[in-house]
Parts: sequence; C-alpha cells; structure tokens
Amino acid sequence: MTKDIFAFPAPFLNSRKKQTVSVVPLKEKNVKGWERKQTAAIKNRVRQNAFDAKPGQVLFIYDKAGDLEQVLVGINDPLQYYDLSCAVDALTKELSETALKKMAFELDLKGTDNIFKACTGWGWACYRFNAYKQNDNGGIPKLLWPRDVDKNHVQALINSVCLIRNLINIPANDMGPSELEKTAAALAKDYNATLKIVSGKTLQDQYPLVHMVGSSSPRAPRLIDMKWGNPKHPKVTLVGKGVCFDTGGLDLKPSGPMLNMKKDMGGAAHVLALAMMIMSQNLPVRLRVLIPAVENSTSGAAFRPRDIVKSRKGLSVEVGNTDAEGRLVLADALTLACEENIDLLIDFATLTGSKMATLGPDIVALLSNNEKLAGQVEKSSAATEDPVCALPLWQPYRKKLNSDSADIINVGTGPGDTIHAALFLQEFIDNKTDWLHLDIYAWEDVGRPGRSKGGADTGMRSVFHFLKSRYKT
Repeated sequence: MTKDIFAFPAPFLNSRKKQTVSVVPLKEKNVKGWERKQTAAIKNRVRQNAFDAKPGQVLFIYDKAGDLEQVLVGINDPLQYYDLSCAVDALTKELSETALKKMAFELDLKGTDNIFKACTGWGWACYRFNAYKQNDNGGIPKLLWPRDVDKNHVQALINSVCLIRNLINIPANDMGPSELEKTAAALAKDYNATLKIVSGKTLQDQYPLVHMVGSSSPRAPRLIDMKWGNPKHPKVTLVGKGVCFDTGGLDLKPSGPMLNMKKDMGGAAHVLALAMMIMSQNLPVRLRVLIPAVENSTSGAAFRPRDIVKSRKGLSVEVGNTDAEGRLVLADALTLACEENIDLLIDFATLTGSKMATLGPDIVALLSNNEKLAGQVEKSSAATEDPVCALPLWQPYRKKLNSDSADIINVGTGPGDTIHAALFLQEFIDNKTDWLHLDIYAWEDVGRPGRSKGGADTGMRSVFHFLKSRYKT
C-alpha cells in the first residue's frame, strides 16, 4: 500500500502528439473580442451553445473532419487555481481513454502566474483514488508543459496535495499507526532525513498521553520524529494529529459522525505533505516533524472519563471526554517540540466540530500566540486561494478548563470548543515559542471540479507560502 500512497497524477507531456488540441481560457469581458476574430463556424458554435465564458463553462470546438480542435473554458478574472479543472472533468467524461491517449492539450494562455495556476489546477483535477477498484481504466488528459513554467514547483504542489488526499482516502484498515510510520520512513529516505520512532514501554514512560489514547487498540501507538536540513538554519517544527481512526473511545460516536473518521489523521497527512513541499523546494530551515500516531478504539484497556494522567510536561490532565483525544496526543508532542529552542512551531489537527459550525469545511481556523504571524498566514491564504481565518486565543476562556481534581481538563464548559481546544494546547507550549495552530476539516463532502470527494488539503498551501516568504533562499 505504501506505493499507492505515492501514486500521483502524471498529467504533463514534454513533446507534442499528432493530435494537439488548444485549450483557450476566456474571460467574460474578452470573449466578444475573441469571437470577432474566429471563423463563421466557430462563431455559430459559440452562439448556439450560449457560451459567454462564465467561470465553469466549457465548450468543445470540432474541425470539419469531426476531430476535437479547441476547448474553450470560461475563467475568473484574474484566473484562479481551479478554473481549468472543469475542462479536465469535461474531457474525461466526453472522451474515451483511447482518444485521450492520442491527444495532447496545449494552453493558449499568457502570464507566468496564470500559467503556473492553470497547470497546477489541471494536475489536481487529474487526481483519481482508484487503488481499490478492479476496473477503473479511465484516462487523464495530458497537458503540454508550457515554456518558462517552474515545473518542479508545479509538480511538487500537485504531489503534496495528492499525498494528503491519498493518506486520508486510504481506509483505516490499511492506514494505521504502522502505515503512517512507513509513509514517514519513505519520505525520510527520499529526502535524506532522519527518522526516530518511539513506542512500547518508552512511549508509555515518556509520552503518557499518547500511550493512554492509543493503548486500547491492538495497533500499537507510536511517536514519529523526523528531522531534515542544516542544523544551523532556523528550526521549524511541524506537529500533526495522527489519530488513524477515532471511534470516540468509551464516549462512543454515533455511526454517522464516525463514518468519516479515517480522516482524523488529516493533521498528520498535512504535515507530511508540507514537509515534502519544504524538502522538495529546499527551504533553508532545520525541519522537524512530530506525529503522535494512534487509534482511538474501545476495549477493556481503553481510557475512561474522569481518568487522570500526568503528561510529559508534568501537568496532570483529567479526561472530561474520551472523544477529545486529539488534543491529548498533541499535548505530549508539543511539549517535546518546545524542549529545544525553535524559531516556529506549527500544528495541524482535525480537532473540533465547532470549527465546522463556525467556518464550514473550506476555511481553516487559525489560533496563535503571535497575532502578527497569524496575520501573515492570512495574507498568504489570500494569495494561494486556500482560506485561513484567525480566531482569538481568548485567555478569559482558560478558566473553563479548570478541573476540580487535576491541573487541567481536556474539555471546556459551554460553547467555544475551538478556542477551548487551542487554550488546552497552549498550556503545553512555553511562552517564548511562536506557535500557529490550524484546526482543519481535511475533507471534501460533495466533490467539485479539481476537488474530488474525500480527503482534501486545507491550509497546507497557505502555510507553505508563508514559510517560503519568511525563510527566503
């Protein structure tokens, strides 16, 4: 299954084919001027199909022999990443695999940024999760590499997003703590990083919260610790929630909310993909990736409501709800991260349902102890069309986490759980460390052009853009 995790689309060609079809992105304000320069046949085709270049519209133009000659695509002004995804979807539905193999598609587009976005969105739209299908031989439309495009960056963005999708889409029976470890090991090997795994008695002694959450499953919990880069460069540590399946524990989830809980390792998927972006683009940082990998199951060994366990930091933690397990495993990992002097700490986690209620599936909730940094990530999110919204790390709510019996309890009282969860995590971070916490959904419920139903990237591209700006080569 490891090879399937790294199965990414290959939607580009370096050389033309016998049948090359032009892809023409058009804006509403320009379509009339373009139309005046066309043949009578093309003008008739455009008018008969009421094509006026609204975003999402696609029109096929055929020559006299009946061969596909042009693909007209309505785009936004300015062009956005997913604008050409509808063309990929339309081509895949309209043409057979045999026909697609004979064709190459060529962009009729100017502007370096436009071409970069168009190629990247084309690649995302070519993603297919078919590892479990016996007969799924559909082809993908191959795009000729345009001149002067950063091929490495385009392909890295496509691969990183598709890595997130693959990791989340693979069902939990094939994506447990062990498989997550193997994925990290494969990445470490590819990029000459080091990997350390902590499990068993050592995990129990040194990371008691991680062990407590994962001990109810026959699939042993572990802490994944990967390091890469020059030790003299600024230290950036990424922490990802790696709950490979979440039943809710003894506070068992109903069947509906449990259905998609294979995505509860979405935080781990995001930090692995972000690490791949950082390493592939050779950012000048000393990177560390920490993933507490567990399965929150039910058994006679499961942890219970009102259990109290001393964390790695020494704080005693009362369990108010076993379905708030993500913040527990993150607490020990964040503590470890802060035991060295680091420049920046970032965590990703599918942490709270209240994030969904507040911002919906697409927008990431960002909470930070540094408002200036949070603002910079928000700015990057606008540039990458990967929305992030900063929420206040409102300190007066900390009292809602007070416990009668321990130093802190893992759930707060009353509404505001997204903030409560972040305040819980803040207790395990020292005051001198700049920290960004991203509460993500990591799932596409319906499926849209370029964003197939299932695992989804949310926030990773924004953070990479921010890191690239912060740590310039």
